Amino acid sequence: MSTSELRENIHLLVEKADRGLLMQIHDIIQLSTEPTAPEWFYEELQQRRNKHLKGQSKSYSWEQVRTSINDL
Repeated sequence: MSTSELRENIHLLVEKADRGLLMQIHDIIQLSTEPTAPEWFYEELQQRRNKHLKGQSKSYSWEQVRTSINDL
């Protein structure tokens, strides 16, 4: 199906849609346009990465993490 055919089909569906379907479409569009995490999360992640790269934070190897989890 071509892009223009998809647009036409979606347009026809939206024109005939009830409130419930329109709300579902709205929610899908909102989910697809919002970031997956808030901006503060990415900022914190970047700060922690910078500290790690500068050697200012403690780091663990994957084996150390695995052992620590298994000891729980």
